[in-house]
Amino acid sequence: MKVYYYPKCGTCRKLLKWLENEGVEASVVDIVESPPSRVELESLVERSGLPLSKWFNTSGLSYRNGGFSERLKTMTRNEALDALAADGKLIKRPIVVYGDKVWVGLTELPL
Repeated sequence: MKVYYYPKCGTCRKLLKWLENEGVEASVVDIVESPPSRVELESLVERSGLPLSKWFNTSGLSYRNGGFSERLKTMTRNEALDALAADGKLIKRPIVVYGDKVWVGLTELPL
């Protein structure tokens, strides 16, 4: 299992604590320091089954300051993926990768 998280994110901290309490080992990656690559993001989005718009952290400063609520309406898929890959704070978190499954923005892990 791999978890992309942001150390200052309360949801991320709750998830990591839950995993620890359940005895689940995970490889943990700071999404701001080491965001997923463009290629990896594309794969994660596909595997999650979610629309790309659900991958944006709509409550974050990067989203608001970048005007993404309007920009997303006209962005191509490639432009949106490039924007996510360029700024880890723009990506909704935590991201949990477990085998072929990918979850985004969880508070609990449905194992």
